[in-house]
Amino acid sequence: MSVAAPASPPDQPHILLIDDEPEALRALVSLIRQQGWQVSLAAEPHRGHLRALALQPDLIVLDISMPGMDGMALLRRLRAAPETQDIPVIFLSAQHQADQRLAGLTQGGVDYVTKPFEPQEMLARIRIHLQLARRGKPPASAPQAQTSAPPEPEVSSPTDADEALLRAAMRFIETHLADLPGLTEIAAAVGTHDKRLSQVFRQRAGSTVFAFARQLRLQKAKDLLVNSDLEIQDIAELTGYQSAANFSTAFREQQSMTPSDYRLQARNKDKPA
Repeated sequence: MSVAAPASPPDQPHILLIDDEPEALRALVSLIRQQGWQVSLAAEPHRGHLRALALQPDLIVLDISMPGMDGMALLRRLRAAPETQDIPVIFLSAQHQADQRLAGLTQGGVDYVTKPFEPQEMLARIRIHLQLARRGKPPASAPQAQTSAPPEPEVSSPTDADEALLRAAMRFIETHLADLPGLTEIAAAVGTHDKRLSQVFRQRAGSTVFAFARQLRLQKAKDLLVNSDLEIQDIAELTGYQSAANFSTAFREQQSMTPSDYRLQARNKDKPA
């Protein structure tokens, strides 16, 4: 009669590995399990995203080069969802270039490891980042004792995934207003295609992608007009308009006044009587 492996203690960390070549992680998986930690695998980025939302692991090891959605796009989705925004992510990549490593760390990865890697070194890095992530967190209340490991959820709600996609796209648009790419490029940056992104915006935001971008441009422009002394031309450039004339025309269509008049009216309203 076979004996089941003992369940991991409930306070032991849970590591999610997302890589389209899971066989290359076999030695690492074995080492993680030897620590008594729980480990989950996803060989496809979309499945990895759903597992991250459902399982909310303590740390994610994420391959960068994967078909369908690269690791950078997946990280944007993870950072956009409240359930996963604080989970430390270690990038794993065959790309050794310094600019790739810098891009991974700038996007929000806590570490960047190149392939082929030494499993013991990767385990040490995982341990370090788990310790760093747990510092300052309030201790969780002790859970009730379990006789077996809880079943692992296979998928998260499609609504949760759509919300994460929407927030990731909105955040990308907000940070790229000055040089916003086309719809295909925006969709690729968050790991989807243009038709699905348009559908999610219509269903969840009630607008098209570029209608949202126009409203965001207008709101940012209004904030800059009121709270900065930037010239109109500078504000036009920062909010993605080709010229001050184009900015003034678009602004007047939305607000029924020029940017200069809006600034003057807002500042006069704030003056003490």
